Amino acid sequence: MWHNDLQMNFMKKLLLFFGMIIAAGCSSAQNKAIPTNIPSYHILTTDSVYVTPTNLKKDKPVLIIYFSPDCSHCQHLMYELKPKMKDFKNTQVIMITFVQQIQAIRNFVRDFDLKKYPNFTVGTEGYSMVVQRFYDVHTTPFTALYDKNKKLVKSWEKAPTVDDLTGEVKKL
Repeated sequence: MWHNDLQMNFMKKLLLFFGMIIAAGCSSAQNKAIPTNIPSYHILTTDSVYVTPTNLKKDKPVLIIYFSPDCSHCQHLMYELKPKMKDFKNTQVIMITFVQQIQAIRNFVRDFDLKKYPNFTVGTEGYSMVVQRFYDVHTTPFTALYDKNKKLVKSWEKAPTVDDLTGEVKKL
């Protein structure tokens, strides 16, 4: 009986030890530094035009939102953003998805009336996953804000609050 208690105690300590190793590995993987430059994306817009960072206007901040048209968090972010669109009028907003169904992306653009905002560009990177790998995106929306010199100001791995986002944009 006493021998079983020792074995059980040893097993608990061993499990705790391995659990701590796994947790440390996971936390260091999630703390990966975001590169400070804009990724070299190549997206197909809903107008069937390819867009790259070379299309960005100089001396204007850039907000990149990596999203999925059917993501409820992405849709919620857009619903909250809609009344504050004027706060982003001097910011180039690039919305990039991995979804290849152009109709799904067009529906997203239609549902949020994004054609009204010429500073919004929405498109798919398709299977290239360049942007997804660049930011190491695991959940959508992923958001990154760059200043007018195209240097990273702040990024959010999960949906930011609209107040936080607008506050950061207003500082630029």
